[in-house]
Amino acid sequence: MEQELNTLRHQYEQLRDQKVRTEQDMANLTNQLEALKTQAKAEYGTDDPKELQALLEKKRLENEKVVAEYREHIQRIQADLAEVKTQGEELD
Repeated sequence: MEQELNTLRHQYEQLRDQKVRTEQDMANLTNQLEALKTQAKAEYGTDDPKELQALLEKKRLENEKVVAEYREHIQRIQADLAEVKTQGEELD
């Protein structure tokens, strides 16, 4: 009987410690979330996840467009250089 009581006390202490750790984790995570919301609101004007997702998608599309334009620009430069090289070889 006493052994069972000791076992139960030990289990209770473990559960109590786990509860305290969980409560501390929750408090830390809540603080982190609030800090991130404040940061998002300051940087992007909103802390709403759906609005942030829409902003992210918009930026992704803008980046794709810029990359495509830059790729075309580089390809034009390469083509122009190839043409100059060809013309130079014809003069030799």
